[in-house]
Amino acid sequence: MNVKFDRELLFGRWFRHDIDEHNRKIVEYAQLSADGSFEFTFVIYIQKEGETEQAIEQVTELGDWGLVADIHFTITKNELIDEQLYAADLNNSENYHAYRVLQLNHHIFEYQHIESNEIFIMRKITDSIGHC
Repeated sequence: MNVKFDRELLFGRWFRHDIDEHNRKIVEYAQLSADGSFEFTFVIYIQKEGETEQAIEQVTELGDWGLVADIHFTITKNELIDEQLYAADLNNSENYHAYRVLQLNHHIFEYQHIESNEIFIMRKITDSIGHC
């Protein structure tokens, strides 16, 4: 039985952070708009001993997203790297992703990549302090 999630719950800004296999912190900021467009910004940070954390790479992906029942999908159409906009190769399968939604509410978006089974947990960014 498929679970149906409300698409409107995804509208807005989200974030997550993880540590990659090279012990670097990866932060993702996501803006999911009601018109089906998205902006995902990935920032990679390193921290050398005794120094403050430093961003070493930032990439922004632009494209389309959707939600059907419990399947969330994205299509990357452009990338912004070093303030230069590049068209994504729409023939490249790496620009198409599908995920099974595991949990979605006003605070948490948990989803699993259909092919890799990797699980991601994003948290909603609220604009008003103290708002529950």
